[in-house]
Amino acid sequence: MKGAIAILMLSGAALATGIPAQAQTAAEHDFKLPGVTWEDILADENTNDNVLMYGLGVRAQRFSTLDQINSGNAHKVVPKWVFSFGDERQRGQESQALIYDGVIYVTASYSRVFAIDARTGKKLWSYSARLPDDIRPCCDVVNRGAAIYGDKIFFGTLDAGMTALDRKTGKVVWRKKFQDHTAGYTMTGAPTIVKDAKTGKVMLIHGSSGDEFGVVGELYARDPDTGEEIWMRPMVEGHQGRLNGKPHTFTGDPKAPSWPNEPDGKKVEAWNHGGGAPWQSATYDAKTNTIVIGTGNPAPWNTWKRSPGDSLYTSGQIYIEPSTGEPVGFFQHTPNDAWDFSGNNPIVLFDLEKDGKTIRAGAHADRNGFFFVTDLDKLTKRDGKISKQVGGAISIDPFVPGITWATGWDVAKGRPKEVEGQRPPPPAPGEKQGKAIDVTPNFLGGTNWMPMSYNPQTKLFYIPSNDWSESYWTENITYQKGSAYLGQGFRIKRQFDTHVGVLRAMDPATGKIRWEAKEPLPLWGGNLTTAGNIVVQGTSDGYVKLFDATTGKELYKFQTGSGVVGVPITWEMDGRQYIGITSGYGGAVPLWGGDMADLTKTVSQGGSFWVFELPNT
Repeated sequence: MKGAIAILMLSGAALATGIPAQAQTAAEHDFKLPGVTWEDILADENTNDNVLMYGLGVRAQRFSTLDQINSGNAHKVVPKWVFSFGDERQRGQESQALIYDGVIYVTASYSRVFAIDARTGKKLWSYSARLPDDIRPCCDVVNRGAAIYGDKIFFGTLDAGMTALDRKTGKVVWRKKFQDHTAGYTMTGAPTIVKDAKTGKVMLIHGSSGDEFGVVGELYARDPDTGEEIWMRPMVEGHQGRLNGKPHTFTGDPKAPSWPNEPDGKKVEAWNHGGGAPWQSATYDAKTNTIVIGTGNPAPWNTWKRSPGDSLYTSGQIYIEPSTGEPVGFFQHTPNDAWDFSGNNPIVLFDLEKDGKTIRAGAHADRNGFFFVTDLDKLTKRDGKISKQVGGAISIDPFVPGITWATGWDVAKGRPKEVEGQRPPPPAPGEKQGKAIDVTPNFLGGTNWMPMSYNPQTKLFYIPSNDWSESYWTENITYQKGSAYLGQGFRIKRQFDTHVGVLRAMDPATGKIRWEAKEPLPLWGGNLTTAGNIVVQGTSDGYVKLFDATTGKELYKFQTGSGVVGVPITWEMDGRQYIGITSGYGGAVPLWGGDMADLTKTVSQGGSFWVFELPNT
């Protein structure tokens, strides 16, 4: 199925099921704790009784110090309870839950939130946003999670809105619309809470989605008490930001030299709709007081509409000053991206031990098939320059086999060694489409949105990845508001007969794969790792699996009844460790996946949250 068709299928009837916004209270709960503080959030990665961040901490390592469930007893794990999200809106449960004060807060597809008693699995309240029938999510009706601060739960909605709910009642505290959903703007990622060390302000950080409709990606900072915008930063060079409601600085050079000009000096059409949406969640470097977030693909996909130039600041990782929203550093994963290799999946912050030194580093497994380790201190210098390609990388290594678009990287220059002929050529004069070429990996990537984890004990990253390829061809395209803005067609293909998904353990010090666990279907959910030497990963054929973090041995699996594309959490309550994860198949693969859509069409849809424990004995 071509991408444009896949997108437009979601724009009408499939979304008309949105019901009026409402909070439904079903049970009582003894709320004991005061509101969440910034100190609580900053300590999240070192505490076990709550999960307050998307990423299980500001550095997004998804590591827990809990070890009650471990590689020695993981085979004994059993379900404790399961909660159904109910009704017909089941598909696409990609959320990572939060837990605070004995309550699990989990978002669901179609912009819903559920508050569940962690001990009993009973619903305390639920909220469903009112969704207009003309919204345009490119890649299913998903929501990846919420943020919590004070007594409020914050989450984004598919109609380009941000909503704050009372954590005890589910009642709306405030709601802000940040862009025009009819132009393709939406929000699927979890927002992030950050405290600016300079001003002392606590801010709610969130991005936008919509690259496939030709939006200009934007990152926002809001007052969590009122929802009022503090600043907005566009991710396409030459576009102007806002600060305190007034026009502010341009992103990069106002003349945008990385985007081509028309003969009369005006910017090309693509620049006006340049993509770069920061649709995943930010991480935070507390030492340098810097927001770190990935940027999406340039628009359109058709690189001939944007050449020459690198199409800054798309398909990379950008570093933002919290006080003003000013970019202070950038590293581009795919210059002048021709394959939709968005750089959005999180940048995980960690201490790299290499050559007898400890380096503050960021790790990023990209859709383009390469694993990036970058130098945080070099990329966060406030020297008035944004681009830090030269010297910004420590190492860049492949983590999937058979990459065709580049043979590797010149790490010192921060540039890929591109293979000639791997950019889809333009249509010949009089033709509607260009010659098709085969590229590996495909646009769904060596990995995609699904977050990896890092274990500081094994010193390994655990990457949910996929081995697949694709045929690409360019097509003539002109921007039309609300329509797909790709300029390329495609067909995703199998790379191997034996498997598609692979959970890979990557050593950042050597760039080598330590172990692999192969799966018949694509992996489309994130994972976590613990001090108990385990990795928790869901699979598209419905299993929750536990692996030995050192060896990759499969220790346990449980069938949930629907594909698992969510992200697990773990916590301690009443002296016992629990694991929680959503189940409910959906996301981009069945909509865009070509051969993969055919492969996964037998997977049942669902919508539920599962909790696991060790039995009492």
